[in-house]
Amino acid sequence: MHTETDITLYDRDLSWLSFNNQVLLMAANEQVPIFERVRFLSIFSSNLDEFFRVRMPSILALQQLQVSQEGLLFAVQQVVGRQLQEFGRILTSEVLPGLHRNGIHLYYGDVIQAAHRPAIKDYFFNTVLGFLQPQKIVMEHPVEVFLENNALYLVVCFENNGHALVNIPSNNLPRFLSLPDQHIVFLDDVIREHLPFLFPGQQVKGCYSIKLTRDAEIEVDEFSGHLLQKVESMLVKRALGLPTRFLYDSKMPEDLQHNLAAYFRITPQEMTSGGRYHHLRDLADLPVKDPALNYPRLPSARVKALETDETLLNTILQKDVLLHVPYQNYDYILRFFNEAATDPDVQEIYVTLYRVASGSQIVNALISAARNGKQVTVMVELKARFDEANNVRWAKRMKEAGVKILYSIPNLKVHAKVALVKRKRGYTWDHIGLYATGNFNESTARFYTDHVLLTAHAGMTQELELLFIYMQTGIAPAKYHFLPFNHLLVAQFNLVNRFTEMIRREADNARAGLPARITIKLNNLQEKQMIAELYAAAEAGVEVKLIIRSICCIVPRKGISVHRIVDRYLEHARVFVFHNNGAEEVYMGSADWMNRNLHRRIEVCFPIYDPVYAQQLKDILALQLADNTNAVILDDEMRALPVPKVTGGPDINAQQGIYDYVHQL
Repeated sequence: MHTETDITLYDRDLSWLSFNNQVLLMAANEQVPIFERVRFLSIFSSNLDEFFRVRMPSILALQQLQVSQEGLLFAVQQVVGRQLQEFGRILTSEVLPGLHRNGIHLYYGDVIQAAHRPAIKDYFFNTVLGFLQPQKIVMEHPVEVFLENNALYLVVCFENNGHALVNIPSNNLPRFLSLPDQHIVFLDDVIREHLPFLFPGQQVKGCYSIKLTRDAEIEVDEFSGHLLQKVESMLVKRALGLPTRFLYDSKMPEDLQHNLAAYFRITPQEMTSGGRYHHLRDLADLPVKDPALNYPRLPSARVKALETDETLLNTILQKDVLLHVPYQNYDYILRFFNEAATDPDVQEIYVTLYRVASGSQIVNALISAARNGKQVTVMVELKARFDEANNVRWAKRMKEAGVKILYSIPNLKVHAKVALVKRKRGYTWDHIGLYATGNFNESTARFYTDHVLLTAHAGMTQELELLFIYMQTGIAPAKYHFLPFNHLLVAQFNLVNRFTEMIRREADNARAGLPARITIKLNNLQEKQMIAELYAAAEAGVEVKLIIRSICCIVPRKGISVHRIVDRYLEHARVFVFHNNGAEEVYMGSADWMNRNLHRRIEVCFPIYDPVYAQQLKDILALQLADNTNAVILDDEMRALPVPKVTGGPDINAQQGIYDYVHQL
């Protein structure tokens, strides 16, 4: 068997950038509707911002410590540079002309037409001006001006060699202004047009956009003090984090670049050349209303078995329910929580919340449940990156309503997506569980592909209750003299061991000449031990088929194939199928195979016992492995290659195929 030191691993950061390149390729795909191409450009830009906030700090720190990261830093900069060049080409040469052919004109450095100047002037003086804070820059007095994290600014140069800074208030105002005749102008250009008003008596000779990205990885010490207050303090510290990228207009003069770097104390490694406009994730907010420019609408399917007069809770008591969202309607999940909140027999509700919608109907149902006299216990993960503020806000509201809030476990994030409803009818207790691969978030459920199991399986629900006891007390279930987890796979307890056992069982079967197959779908695969096990299984003769959306550190070789799908929906589900000599075992869950998920989080994976539902999941995986339109397959050099098409064979798009399949169930 492999040891952790002798296995081949591909770099996680380069792998993630490769995934983001697939997003960029969707923006270049002429088969994608034009405004969806705009959205893919927006997603690419948003992803890259997060990369510089979360991953680049580690790369820079290790490089400064000379921990052999110079090659990685150079490689990352080269890849990002090429991608940004391609981003600019796609936007200016393909997407903007495509919008124009559909009657939509976005000013992108063009001279603004005289007919549009009155509307721009009115908007500037009536709306924009009150949000502006022009500041003088004196190069001899560094860091007198503080740049907010990810905020947009204009650096203005005057003929007398003076300089000033003007904020672009895109956090307070829309980034775009609609004008007559379907013209659109950037907020940036609304301000540029009125620089003479902001700086009377000055001759403007240049104006260049800048943006500073800061380190978002701020640790929270959980061993003392109140976690809620610590997270709120952490959010303030994040806004003050160390620089990781100083993005500037490529047309900025070189001497001004050097002067600004010295002024803001930016190192050369943190300087990145960009275009006239930054923060282009805002492109998704372009005021474009024509539905013909988007993907055709795909209405989610209703589930006939649930369209009865029977309550959903009673239906689940009779038979498991498996939902495939967004292909099937997410309203059933909302109904689950709504029924639990109002059913007079429901006594207790337990939920884990990681990322919830800003106007969450689910949280409002939990608040109503508490006000209806039910005992509601919610584990709110305050450390869900970039959702901390939203989670803090909801935690406070739930606590005010009488919900028992569990904030976190020391050194662990709770990433499991589970809920438990306990209902008492006479002398009988019903235990009804909800197990999901994705967050309880009705907003993202519209475009994240996930699976949700609703079950009253006695063993699974009892083990879920054990897990909630652990989350409330911090005392492992074994100390209560209960049985260990036999059905659920729970990180920190049995998850790694059970997955390891199932992989090794396939390897043993292969060595015995029996059929042996493993099919796994994940968002990310990086953890060394699990990769070593998959390598060893493939060497033993196991057929390993992987569908990995983004970070993939395993290198394909004989017996191991890796597919990646980027399409209209974000592939988010985690599914595991082990052949087991024909007695297949199928699991789903919240856990990617990353160090953080397997060793620093509470994750739950769960079995699919109903053979009909297990077959549905296998059919869906088969469609994804057959995708030859928007899927790619990674080669042994980690290059993303198109999936080969059979001559004369059909084009297969997994997401359209799954939509059709689910609607026929």
